[in-house]
Amino acid sequence: MPGPPLLALFGSQTGTAQDVAERLGREARRRRLDCRVQALDSYAVANLIREPLVIFVCATTGQGDPPDNMKNFWRFIFRKNLPSSSLCQMDFAVLGLGDSSYTKFNFVAKKLHRRLLQLGGSALLPVCLGDDQHELGPDAAIDPWLGDLWEKVLKQYPVPHSLAVIPPGVPLPSKFTLQFLQEPPGRSSEEPHVPSPGPQEPPSASQPFLAPMAANQRVTGPAHFQDVRLIEFDITGSGISFSAGDVVLIQPSNSADDVQQFCQALGLDPNQYFVLQPREPGVPCPPELPQPCSVQHLVAHYLDIASVPRRSFFELLACLSPHGLEREKLLEFSSAQGQEELCEYCSRPRRTILEVLCDFPHTAGAIPPEYLLDLVPQIRPRAFSIASSLLVHPTRLQILVAVVRYQTRLKEPRRGLCSSWLASLDPTQGPVSVPLWVRPGGLAFPETPETPVILVGPGTGVAPFRAAIQERVARGWTGNFLFFGCRQRDQDFYWEAEWRELEKRGCLTMVTAFSREQDRKVYVQHRLRELGPLIWKLLDRHGACFYLAGNAKRIPVDVTEALTSIFQEHGGLSAPEAAAYLARLQQTLRFQMETWA
Repeated sequence: MPGPPLLALFGSQTGTAQDVAERLGREARRRRLDCRVQALDSYAVANLIREPLVIFVCATTGQGDPPDNMKNFWRFIFRKNLPSSSLCQMDFAVLGLGDSSYTKFNFVAKKLHRRLLQLGGSALLPVCLGDDQHELGPDAAIDPWLGDLWEKVLKQYPVPHSLAVIPPGVPLPSKFTLQFLQEPPGRSSEEPHVPSPGPQEPPSASQPFLAPMAANQRVTGPAHFQDVRLIEFDITGSGISFSAGDVVLIQPSNSADDVQQFCQALGLDPNQYFVLQPREPGVPCPPELPQPCSVQHLVAHYLDIASVPRRSFFELLACLSPHGLEREKLLEFSSAQGQEELCEYCSRPRRTILEVLCDFPHTAGAIPPEYLLDLVPQIRPRAFSIASSLLVHPTRLQILVAVVRYQTRLKEPRRGLCSSWLASLDPTQGPVSVPLWVRPGGLAFPETPETPVILVGPGTGVAPFRAAIQERVARGWTGNFLFFGCRQRDQDFYWEAEWRELEKRGCLTMVTAFSREQDRKVYVQHRLRELGPLIWKLLDRHGACFYLAGNAKRIPVDVTEALTSIFQEHGGLSAPEAAAYLARLQQTLRFQMETWA
C-alpha cells in the first residue's frame, strides 16, 4: 500500500484499547494505508525513532496506572537520559480510554502525549479522551476524533486517486485462512502442558502450568447474597515462585453448553480439525492455538463467546450477513447514529456474543469459519491476588474468588466467565486442572522487620494481605495492623479463626467494620478515623507503610479522605500540608493501592 507505514500501538487491560487499535487498522486499510497493529510491550521500542507516523491507543487502569502490556514501554519512554530530539521525525496522535468517575481520568494518555512532545514528536491532534461514563461510551469521543485524524493523515500523506476507499459494507480479507482436514490428526496436538523434570522456564501465558485444584470451598454463609470461594491449587513441580503482593493469572474456558450452542448456531462440527495460515507475511498464528486444532478446542478455550460484543463485532457481522433484514439491523447497530440503540440492546443488559448470534440466526449460519478469529475476541486471562504464602504452604497457591452473578432485564442471569467456571469445578468428583501462571502484582511489602504495615482490605480485598501477614509472621515480624470490613461477621468474615489465633499470639492487631450489624453503616474508613492517633503515630513516628486493596469505585476516595483528615486532626497539618504529606507517602511507596473495577 502507498504512503508511510502507519503504526498503531496499544496498551490494553480489558481489550477495549486493543479493539480500538484494530478498528484503526481496519479504517487505515479501507483508506489504502499500510498499518501495523501491535501491543506496546511486544514492539521493539528502540525502533520508534525511525517511525514516521504512530497512533498510540492506551487505557488508564486502577489509580492512573498503565496497563500491564505497556509497562515496559512506559518505563523506557520516561527515562531521563532520552534526548529531547529523539522523536523529531515522528508525527503522532494519542487516543485515551478512561472513566471520568475516577480521579485520574485518562491520566496515562495525557502524560504520554506530554512526554512525546518533550521528545520532539509532532502531535497531529489534541489527545482524545474516551470516557466509559458517557451514555454512548468512549465512541462518543472516538468517532469525531478519528474523522479528524484521517483528514490530517491523508492531507499529509495523500493516496493516489486511482485507489478508491473500500466502502464499509465490504468485508476486508480475514487475518487467517482456515483449512479443514479430512481426517483428525493421529496424535492430538492439544495435550495440556505437564512440566518435565529438570531445569525449566517458569510457567507463562504461552506455557501455563496445569495446576491440579486441591480444594474449592464456599466461605460465605448460606444466607449471604454472594458466593465467595477459597480455592487451592497444588503447584508441586511447577517451578512457580511468588511473594506477597503477586498475582496469579488464570485462563478460563467456556461452558460445555455454550460451546455446543455456538457450534449449532454456526453449523460447525466441534470434532473437525483445521490448520491456520496467516494471509500476510510476518503475521504469526496465535501461539495459544495448537496446529492442527479442533473446532471444539478453538471455541472452548480461545473464543470469548460469553463476552459482550463491541461495535466492531456488529460492523463485521453486517458485512458477512446475506440476510436483508438482519443485515439492515446490524448496519444500524454499527453506525454512529445507532449507538444509543446498540447500548440499549447490548451493553446495558450485558447481552453476550453467543446470545446476539442466536438473535441473528441467518447471519450466524452464514459466517465463513476463517472470519471467526476476526469476529470473536480471544478469552483473556483473569488476575487474582494470591492469598497465601509459600513460607506457610510451600506447595500450594490459594485465591479468594467472588463468583460474579447478577440480573439484568434479560431472563438469564449474567455470569462472570472465569469465576463461574472456577466455581463449577469440583475436585472431590475427580481430578481437575486449571491453566495458570504468576506475575508480580502492584503491591510491594517492606523487607525490613522493624517497619510496621497498616493493611486496609475490605471484602475480598483482604486476600493479598493474608499472604503478607502469613509471610511476615513466618519470619517473626510483628507490627501487623489489619483493617477488615464486611457486611456481617457470621456471613462474610473471611479467615476469622486464623486472624483470632494470630491476635492471641500477639502477631496481629485486627480492627473490624461490620457494615450491616447496626443502624448506621460502619466501614473501614470510619475505623481509621476512630483510631486516628494510632495511624498518625505509626506513619509519622514509626515509618509504617500503608496498603489498600479493594473495589476501585469508592474505597480509594473514602480512605484517602480519612487519611488526610487524620493528618490534619492528629498531625496538626493544614489541608495543603496534609495533601502534600499523602503525596510524599505515595511517591516513596509508603502508601500503595491495588484496586479493581
